[in-house]
Amino acid sequence: MSARLTPLPMTTIVTTDLIGITRGRSFPTDELEHYQAPGCGWVPANSALTPQDSIASTSPWGAYGDLRLIPDLGSRVTVSNGPDVNAPPLDFIHGDLRETDGRPFGACPRTLLRDEVERYRDDLGLQVNAAFEHEFNLHADLAEPPAFSLEAQRQGAEFGGWLLSALRAGGVEPEMFLPEYGKHQFEITCRPALGVAAADRAVNVREIAREIARQMGLDLSFAPKTAADAMCNGVHLHVSLLDLDGQPMLYDAGTSNGLSSLGQHWAAGILHYLPALCAITAPTPLSYERLQPNHWSASYACLGQQNREAALRICPTSTLGGKAVAKQFNLEFRAMDATASPHLAMAALLIAGRLGIEQRLALNAITNEIPDSLNDEQRQARGIVALPASLAQALDCLRDSAALNEWLPKPLLDSYYALKTEELALTEQLSIAELCEHYARVY
Repeated sequence: MSARLTPLPMTTIVTTDLIGITRGRSFPTDELEHYQAPGCGWVPANSALTPQDSIASTSPWGAYGDLRLIPDLGSRVTVSNGPDVNAPPLDFIHGDLRETDGRPFGACPRTLLRDEVERYRDDLGLQVNAAFEHEFNLHADLAEPPAFSLEAQRQGAEFGGWLLSALRAGGVEPEMFLPEYGKHQFEITCRPALGVAAADRAVNVREIAREIARQMGLDLSFAPKTAADAMCNGVHLHVSLLDLDGQPMLYDAGTSNGLSSLGQHWAAGILHYLPALCAITAPTPLSYERLQPNHWSASYACLGQQNREAALRICPTSTLGGKAVAKQFNLEFRAMDATASPHLAMAALLIAGRLGIEQRLALNAITNEIPDSLNDEQRQARGIVALPASLAQALDCLRDSAALNEWLPKPLLDSYYALKTEELALTEQLSIAELCEHYARVY
């Protein structure tokens, strides 16, 4: 009599693509050594997939070509169990896309981010410390408790407890799980990580949260808006810069806002290139339903101190408990949502900030007032410009930005422009309600 079969544990090598979707290939876990050096096969045309699951017809890739997806073993995430005792363990490893001879693939966002992090180290003598905050909706047949309330937290407590446990098991270092302003809206925050690991961690948060929701029979969405009347979900990227010895470099107690000279140039670079960056950080038609005045997101390129309507915010610090201000000091980029690729978005921001440092750009667009409360003349005097009102406008800004286009690889840009052009064509007839429903399913 043959032995009774049991499911083989599987490990997946994953890549998170240009539209922020995590994809991969699985194999029996006990064969990991076999895939360690050569990785697994991949297809260039996957880099031109739209959120509508079509391969952009004008992309550089056709039905030809092959790649290898090479695992980065230091990025492995393993969560052995969850609320469903019958669910298989979650086990995946982030990978880098390479040509079959080992050369980097030009449209790999994780490689782009690694290259930029190394440029900060080698050219500027800086390390990048970053953390992504995520807002999301849990869709369940539940009452609607008051915003931010303990009742709302308790409604989500079982999910939240499992999520925190799973994130900790996966090495993600969760900080807080909290109810937000919207209906069944929550936020999860995690501790910062250096370099590429910060973007990997953002992917880990999304995929572990989806896994826990799936096991509990809950619908979860990170989409920027899940219904026409829903509150918006954002992703906030917190960035601090350290020297190679780990000392903070953004803070200077002698300036009016606490930003060092280096920090001012870095922030100026972000604000200068922000209209173009929106094509990458707010990359779907639905994203622009969020980037509007009075949405606590961003609608103008400006820096604010503790101002949640500013696209770039100097975050609050506290001296309670004897904490050093310099180690807490960071800048928060708010014009982002979870339809963006974490690796691509972080790389683009770092490129813009580096250009600000190298070009010694002056920091002008500062306000602690709500930008929309200022008139056109006041905004113009302060150098505050409106962000694009649509993805099409944002893509035009990106095409017109010679500096960003110089530092973004051509294969990546060609793929990105092709898939975003097709995405716009596929969604142009959808109403706001239909857009919300569509992207809520995808993200």
